[in-house]
Amino acid sequence: MNTELKILLVEDNEGDIVLTMEALKKAKVTNHIQVIKDGEAALQYLRRQGPYSTAETPDLIFLDINLPKVDGKEVLANIKTDKELMIIPVVMLTTSDSEKDILYAYQHHVNCYITKPVEFDKFITSVQMIIDFWTKIVHLPGKKIA
Repeated sequence: MNTELKILLVEDNEGDIVLTMEALKKAKVTNHIQVIKDGEAALQYLRRQGPYSTAETPDLIFLDINLPKVDGKEVLANIKTDKELMIIPVVMLTTSDSEKDILYAYQHHVNCYITKPVEFDKFITSVQMIIDFWTKIVHLPGKKIA
């Protein structure tokens, strides 16, 4: 079964982008996956500003903490204080396991915080589980559970 889901992947590390895209492919996610490599561009995309004036609103955001220009924590805070964007689930998918980062993310209403596993198979499994959760268990606005 293919899962139609619009995902915004905000990640600057090429290796992590490739791994995440591979994991999404294995999870049979189809449709639209937009990759943005810095926090400033992510906010422009979400607000449909500049070159992103025709951007689609994502169903789910995968957000890294360590981003150039505007870091992931600031992106999260902006998303969750914007009346239009706040309903979009944000999955903090990062290498940071800092208690300070985890606390900050939850204080700013992240939907879940996941530390990227180092092992490829565990990373793939983690992303598949995230997708299963958001597509088969949770009701997203405008989406039906498979």
